[in-house]
Amino acid sequence: MGIFGSRSRVVPAAGPGAGGGVSDSVIEAVPPRFAAVAEAIASGPHSAEPLLVAGRELARDGVALDATLEALHIVSHRLTGREPAFEDVRALCLGWSEAMLGYFHQLSCEDSMTGLSSLAHLRTRLAEHYRGRTPVRDAHALVVIDVVSPASGAPGAVLALALHLAAVGDMARTVFSGTETIARASSHRLIVLAHRDDRLGQRVALLRRLLGDLEGDTTPRLWIEGLPASDSSCAGLLDELARG
Repeated sequence: MGIFGSRSRVVPAAGPGAGGGVSDSVIEAVPPRFAAVAEAIASGPHSAEPLLVAGRELARDGVALDATLEALHIVSHRLTGREPAFEDVRALCLGWSEAMLGYFHQLSCEDSMTGLSSLAHLRTRLAEHYRGRTPVRDAHALVVIDVVSPASGAPGAVLALALHLAAVGDMARTVFSGTETIARASSHRLIVLAHRDDRLGQRVALLRRLLGDLEGDTTPRLWIEGLPASDSSCAGLLDELARG
């Protein structure tokens, strides 16, 4: 029945229009965030505002829409013995969707843990180049960096890896300090969208030496990956590199 527990029998409460409010026992029985909703339902014709607020707060708490509607169902049945009114369902869904849209509008093209560009952003940048006049495989190449991961399963391993990826990304940025995109492709791999020019080989060699000092005795894997002729083939290549 979701995170709010199983449905139970109807809890006696003041009926619509009774003006008696809702008892403390009923308030304690309803799911979290729904005390104001219970008061509104029990009082009869009511404003949609408590349901809008509940929907927003549940979305911000990370509660799925299905569980949110389940909570409204529980409240309505406990107080009235009936399914929730359409207006109540609509208001709750509207509040939930508004909060979720606000979250999506704040999403960044950066990986939140490392500050590196996301793979989706790298894909978008490549698609832009493929729409240009200059053949992409002549003007650009991918520099792939396999990062030596801290021991998995160790305490703090996830955070340690994220910090390590960020450090490797900073090192790559010192070498590729222009408009190049540096993205996190997987838990242990970074990709640089670099210009294919006479200095590319020298830059890769320099980055390999710098990363060797950063990672100690283990030499990181680092190579230049050519780009295919078509955008669709490039999407397949990125997928392969992300899974590698």
